Amino acid sequence: MDWNGKYSYNFPTLVRFGAGVIQELGIYLKECGIKAPLIVTDPGLKELPPFESVQQVLKDANLSVSSFCDIHKNPVKSDVQKGVDYYRQSKCDAIIGLGGGASMDVARAIALWANHPDNDLFDFDDAKGGDRFVINEIPFFVTVPTTSGTGSEVGRSTVISDDETHAKKILFASSLMPRKVFADPELTYGLPPFVTAATGLDALTHNIEAFVSKGVSPMCDGIALEGIRLVFDSLTEATLNSDKVARAKMQMAALMGATAFQKGLGVVHSLAHPLSTVFDMHHGLANAIMLPHGIAYNSSTSESRYKRILKYAELPGDSSQDLVKIIRELNKKLGIPSSLSKLDLDWSEQNRERLASLALEDVCHQCNPKKVGLSDFKQLYTRAYES
Repeated sequence: MDWNGKYSYNFPTLVRFGAGVIQELGIYLKECGIKAPLIVTDPGLKELPPFESVQQVLKDANLSVSSFCDIHKNPVKSDVQKGVDYYRQSKCDAIIGLGGGASMDVARAIALWANHPDNDLFDFDDAKGGDRFVINEIPFFVTVPTTSGTGSEVGRSTVISDDETHAKKILFASSLMPRKVFADPELTYGLPPFVTAATGLDALTHNIEAFVSKGVSPMCDGIALEGIRLVFDSLTEATLNSDKVARAKMQMAALMGATAFQKGLGVVHSLAHPLSTVFDMHHGLANAIMLPHGIAYNSSTSESRYKRILKYAELPGDSSQDLVKIIRELNKKLGIPSSLSKLDLDWSEQNRERLASLALEDVCHQCNPKKVGLSDFKQLYTRAYES
């Protein structure tokens, strides 16, 4: 594959991939009859060149562009409500999710809720079969990633927290798949090293957890293995040298991770989500710290799978312990803290209990290859703090 080229492919939705493809966005929307798109992004990105580039591309196509950026780093329901109100008041006819996971989550949740005024947002909770309430048409929806991590651009779900309890809800509907994804590595060139590393390790976690998930999907397994290989092949160069080919490979690895985890995730994500909820921790950072502990926990059930990862990615070693060591070394090289104790956290007994309870409530561990109970979560958090 020529990583400097441009490509179109369908899996699971239409993806336009390659440096410079963002220049095609305005023309595409205009050809689809769109007149007034709403860009949903985060407040930090709105001040950076990628936002300006996308906005200009839309204006050049004579589109009436609005933008909404009043969202939290870890989105809550009230963010979505404000976004829905703005979408309706501005009389927009399309939604563009621009940015990383938070932007994509809010954009997709706005699309979900905008044409369902009689429902509460959390009626669509996937844990309760909420997709049965999705009976109206979803607004025209496209995504433009500016990070290489969550892969939310190709997803059909969104994660939103309750403002009061801070519990994360996963909202899902097959119709939330974007009409088209514009994955342009050029939009990631200016990412600072920490964001590149943290989001990249999020992509790695997606691919590894998907591969060992107890779900059955040989196609997802193949995608996950190649995604893992791409991360190990390119994340260091993307982070430390901002190499353009490495950036492109990481963009693809993120897309692949989100495609693969349709099979399911696992204990690492159930550990990471509460860290974001309780401490407002970056999701990728939380995954990066917890990933070695999740692998060690699953070693008794998934040793053969971890060996396959090492073999396919051409990494040294032949055991889960070797994979844990490699990931710890990668984290260190990228400047990721080795333990939770390296961060400024209120590690009170009350917060530890809250973390474990929220982790147990999280649906991701239901697909973990090894059953996880409350005491297991407590021990895993303790190990992550003391390691």
